[in-house]
Amino acid sequence: MLRKLVNRIVPWALPILLIITWQLFSMLGLLSNRFLPAPSDISIAFVNLLSNGELFEHILISTQRAFLGLLIGGVIGLLFGILNGVSKLSEILFDSSLQMIRNIPHLSLIPLVILWFGIGEEGKIFLIALGVLFPIYLNTYHGIRSVDPELIEMGKSYQLNRIQLFFHVILPGALSSILVGLRFGLGIMWVTLIVAETISASSGIGFLAMDAREFMRLDVVVLSIILYALLGKLSDWMAKVLEYRFLRWNRNYQK
Repeated sequence: MLRKLVNRIVPWALPILLIITWQLFSMLGLLSNRFLPAPSDISIAFVNLLSNGELFEHILISTQRAFLGLLIGGVIGLLFGILNGVSKLSEILFDSSLQMIRNIPHLSLIPLVILWFGIGEEGKIFLIALGVLFPIYLNTYHGIRSVDPELIEMGKSYQLNRIQLFFHVILPGALSSILVGLRFGLGIMWVTLIVAETISASSGIGFLAMDAREFMRLDVVVLSIILYALLGKLSDWMAKVLEYRFLRWNRNYQK
């Protein structure tokens, strides 16, 4: 019991220590509010924005954009990863093209995306979907290709047909790699959202930060950055929960 408590507290020790040091430096005048507002000032800004409902609205809009882009890009990446992983013909047809597109920095397409979609929601979702597609695709493809051939042969010896072989042998064997791709995709999802919202948006956390910058509200700008970090941490935690949920059969994921 004590060990579990310690394991839960220790990861937060360094962030808490940094916040305490940050607050002390601000109170002693060693850190100017013009350079970096004190945590207490950021907390006041948080309470003010939360009380009028503005903060919740921006968080909700940003989260919807992020996870809709993740859903679209993730599904496409997963399907191509599965197809190219199990089919040599599909790999010949699609993999080279996907690799060429992957090597184009997706954020460099922002001017083109604005011309295609304008400054509406479609462009932001497109960029997020494009960003998360490739880590999920590559990890799915790699995971399927890395399944032990002996396990596949054993499945065939048990008279499993192709569908049964895929769902009972290949997919479970690749699932660990697929979930790693999801975690990479979640990180890229938030980075892409930050850039997309700061360039052209009328709502969301990025808009909140840019609007605060116009009025030199550093406390709100830093609060926006912290919100992105917390949302990213929450997303990563959710991905880890999925790992422990779907990989319980794997001894490395047993608590």
